[in-house]
Amino acid sequence: MLESPRPLTRRELILTAGATLLAPGYVNAADAPETTKARLGFVALSDCAPLVIAKEKGYFEKYGMKDVEVLKQASWGASRDNLELGSEGGGIDGAHLLTPMAYLISNGAITKGSRKIPMYILARLNINGQAISVSNKYKPLKLGLNSAPMKAVAEQAKASGDPITVAQTFPGGTHWAWLRYWLAAGGINPDTDLKVVTVPPPQMVANMKTGVTDAFCVGEPWNQQLINQQVGYTALTTGQLWNNHPEKSLVVRAAYVDKYPKASKAILMAVQEAQLWADKAENKDELSRIVSSRQWINAPVADIVARYKGIFDFGDGRPIERNSPHIMKFWANNASYPYPSHDLWFITEDIRWGVLPTSTDGKKLVAAVNRQDLWREAAKSIGQAGPKGNSRGVEKFFDGIKFDPANPEAYLKAVKIKKLV
Repeated sequence: MLESPRPLTRRELILTAGATLLAPGYVNAADAPETTKARLGFVALSDCAPLVIAKEKGYFEKYGMKDVEVLKQASWGASRDNLELGSEGGGIDGAHLLTPMAYLISNGAITKGSRKIPMYILARLNINGQAISVSNKYKPLKLGLNSAPMKAVAEQAKASGDPITVAQTFPGGTHWAWLRYWLAAGGINPDTDLKVVTVPPPQMVANMKTGVTDAFCVGEPWNQQLINQQVGYTALTTGQLWNNHPEKSLVVRAAYVDKYPKASKAILMAVQEAQLWADKAENKDELSRIVSSRQWINAPVADIVARYKGIFDFGDGRPIERNSPHIMKFWANNASYPYPSHDLWFITEDIRWGVLPTSTDGKKLVAAVNRQDLWREAAKSIGQAGPKGNSRGVEKFFDGIKFDPANPEAYLKAVKIKKLV
């Protein structure tokens, strides 16, 4: 008697359906990727979703990249180290990455021996979706967009020899930039008035719970988890600081892209299609369930789903914000398009705080790293289009400061607290 076949797993069903509907001749022979392999890294954050969905929903396979691995990295430092190695050295070919890191690796600012390892930004993975959170002991300060109420407390703590400690995820990265902008806008110098430390995203809540840190800036779901565990509250979402701000990027080693241009395009199309799927309101519950698994973010769905839906409970008694304009976006409002002008702001902010010297030619660096041309080519292939231009024009922050990509020097003059080298 024949043994009954086992039921197919959810993933097998997805891939079988994809193979039936899409695989036979879907990738034109002329467009077939030169390799089916790539190793892509991610850090456990809600904005890793495009890579996770491209893998889970079979989009990589759809475009001929059946052997793509999506590998969890312990920290942004680990992502950098593995990008330095490349897959041939046991590392990774590309990653879900803090946007500025692509530039800091390319110009050797954060690599071993200051080795320059060219990187390409192929897409922006998301806009918005980060937050600055504070320990419950600071609730009386009623911290929000204005960080100024923390200044006197920080001065007292510093004088006592036990400075306020705030955490970000990587020096020169996006969370580092949002935290510093917020503090400086309230008259607090992050280099002299308190202590700034680096903590990997998944460890943020534990560090505050044990009293190691007093505040942090990180992506979701860790801000919501902090509230759910009644350890702290959200002072502000970064979308309030700069609405629809750029955040993570799909960054791939230039050597891989140059060697395998068709494979790189296939990866990009798969990620773009995943972004389209992840941005649909009707998919948010399923998205949350998928990324919550141990393999991916490893956090309860309850820590993830609300902010994916634009529901913000700040955890300090403020009314719950629903249908927030600061919701994490993967495709809407040209979220996926890697505006070169946005990359220039990150470089300018790294110059502002001394990570890069003032002699840095930001526009030249952006031209070498940002591959919005490849983004447009891939988007066209899946029937999508990007913005007409490569800039949103002048960007405005919550405190009235403006960044004109045509004149970044004016921005550096406008900000009061800085550290130029």
